[in-house]
Amino acid sequence: MRRYLPKSVEELVRWYERYISPLSLVAGFLADNFFLLRRVDLLRSNLLLFSYLAVAALGIALINAIEAGKIRHQWALKAAPLIPVVVQFCFGGLFSGYLSLYSRSASVAVSWIFVALLAALLLGNERFTRLYARFSFQISLYFLVLFSFLEFFLPIVFHQIGPAVFIASGLASIALEALFIYAMSKLAPAVFRGEGRRGIIAVGVIFIAFNILYFTNAIPPLPLALKEAGVYHLVARQADGSYVLLGEELPWYEKYLNYPPVIHRAPDEAVFAWSAVFAPSGLSTEVFHQWQFYDAAQKRWTTATTVSFPIFGGRDGGWRGWSEKINPAAGQWRVNVITQYGQLIGRISFTVANASTTPPLVRSVAAP
Repeated sequence: MRRYLPKSVEELVRWYERYISPLSLVAGFLADNFFLLRRVDLLRSNLLLFSYLAVAALGIALINAIEAGKIRHQWALKAAPLIPVVVQFCFGGLFSGYLSLYSRSASVAVSWIFVALLAALLLGNERFTRLYARFSFQISLYFLVLFSFLEFFLPIVFHQIGPAVFIASGLASIALEALFIYAMSKLAPAVFRGEGRRGIIAVGVIFIAFNILYFTNAIPPLPLALKEAGVYHLVARQADGSYVLLGEELPWYEKYLNYPPVIHRAPDEAVFAWSAVFAPSGLSTEVFHQWQFYDAAQKRWTTATTVSFPIFGGRDGGWRGWSEKINPAAGQWRVNVITQYGQLIGRISFTVANASTTPPLVRSVAAP
């Protein structure tokens, strides 16, 4: 019977950590993706992420206070081995939530680096257990999750997006992190002297990396997200606010694999690009459909036309809009759905093929 009953909290953690971590990883990601973090502007979503941030900060403070001898209560010393596990769980929840939110907003063609980084941090989190005892690792990882949170939370609060709001989120992250580091230097001065400089350097590197990723459009433009997009032979708005979409029937593998469709265009026929972009309640902005044609001779994409239209936040399915291109040349095309600052929200890729007549079309209706 003894082998099933650990004699201490430390032994309990050591025995069952390998099972708890993967299960909580999978369960947390599924819960975030399908139930808890469906929309970036929901109160429960932000309260969940904020609670993770608060508990992680408290856990870091307790770890270092116990190590510095500031806390000597017997219960705290017995629970000490569990605290890094709790901190690890909070960081895992944050990475899971960010991956869920950012991947919905991301265009893989441009933002794959940032999304892949979040995925790597999420999957690697269970390997970081011993690193959570190091102060430099704690504060650098905390700054990463804090900046990731404020990068989409401040646009929700101020109902604005763009470089100015991003810079404000970076400065707010630096200020909050500086306060946290200062408090830790007073709480555990010996630990700060040993690891503080290394942690501050790591925070600086993360701050610079975030700015490089943002201004090269590698960070998805949260809180905006592309909910729906496609290319059609006709898009028309009905009197009741619904939209009629006429498009070609796609093979099953193109539907599920997001394969670029072929539009068989009859003479003098237009091609329509349709998108639904989610924005949080209270945020209104402008988005653009940038039509680009692939020039095979020069081996580059050439912008043919750019169409803008306003969007307004709050609709769960996203704000709908479309643009059209009359008599597009045969070949490879793409329509970039971008912000006014050039950030890529999503992309519609397709091929135009000339045809003598319009092929049979399938009618679908987008609800009001």
